[in-house]
Amino acid sequence: MKTPRKVSLLFCLLMDALGYATYILPALGEFADIVWAPISAFIFYRTFGTWKGTLFNFLEEVLPGLDFIPSFTLMWLWRLGKSGKSVVPEVRKRYSNAG
Repeated sequence: MKTPRKVSLLFCLLMDALGYATYILPALGEFADIVWAPISAFIFYRTFGTWKGTLFNFLEEVLPGLDFIPSFTLMWLWRLGKSGKSVVPEVRKRYSNAG
């Protein structure tokens, strides 16, 4: 298994927003999902290094009607919870100096 690197919440939110972007083009949305799913899965694997999560991400993107699931953000939260840190202080610490 690839050693995952530290990932920012902002990156995960951006990746999920890109996945939602296919809804902007209603007629082309599902076709765009077919193109986006393997790209998203590749980025997911390179980011988190897990095949189970990558498979979930791919299926979430390629199957109709499941684009609303924020797989990158959910994985970020899961890894944060697994590390034993609290979500609110972690977010506050990372983004309090962003202004």
